[in-house]
Amino acid sequence: MTQIVLIPGLMNDGWVWRHQIAALSRLGPLHIACNDGCDHLADMAARILEATNGPLALVGHSMGGRVALEVAALAPERVTRLAMVASGAQGLGLNEADGRMRLVQIAQNSGMAAVADAWMPDMVGTAGRDNPGLMAGLKAMLCRVAVDDFAAQQHALIHRSDRMDLLAQMHIPTLFISGSEDHSSSTSFNQQMAQMSANGLSVELPHAGHMLPIEAPTALTDLLRGFLA
Repeated sequence: MTQIVLIPGLMNDGWVWRHQIAALSRLGPLHIACNDGCDHLADMAARILEATNGPLALVGHSMGGRVALEVAALAPERVTRLAMVASGAQGLGLNEADGRMRLVQIAQNSGMAAVADAWMPDMVGTAGRDNPGLMAGLKAMLCRVAVDDFAAQQHALIHRSDRMDLLAQMHIPTLFISGSEDHSSSTSFNQQMAQMSANGLSVELPHAGHMLPIEAPTALTDLLRGFLA
């Protein structure tokens, strides 16, 4: 039986998938990946391969989508389908490293709560920012990350490989999901990735930003359930 792997993004843990777990667990065994303790995306991918057996259906959010691509690069024979949620495949962008290191410096000087306050507003759409419960839960999740683990994950993203060419080599069903208010993983770039893929589809969810699993939980769950089934 195919195992479904939910891979969280930067600073995230299993809390981010809480709306999807029940429905997706009806489709097969679930594994929620942990990225803490790794400073390269390939190491995060290797941990997933070691912790699972047999065929895998990968669902990666943000950095988790990049980890999913590394799983596909390491063991393409094990990956049956892939959902990239608010993610990307490109290499490091202009001035991106400086922005990531500024957040690491905030963490080291002021703690993860200060990082959350600086990071969250640009990652969440208008409706999400107006939802106190969502914002409080998101901040609590980010504050659970150790500063050293956060720095390691940023190191992994800064030193990531460009995997755009890999998209064209994969023939598995691949779903690229974006939020209409996500400025870091735009719908236009999702469409570009889908066009490069041999079997790709791009879908936009309205009124949501980068944190799709918690901003558009019902729409994302329904979309993933249909894709994975």
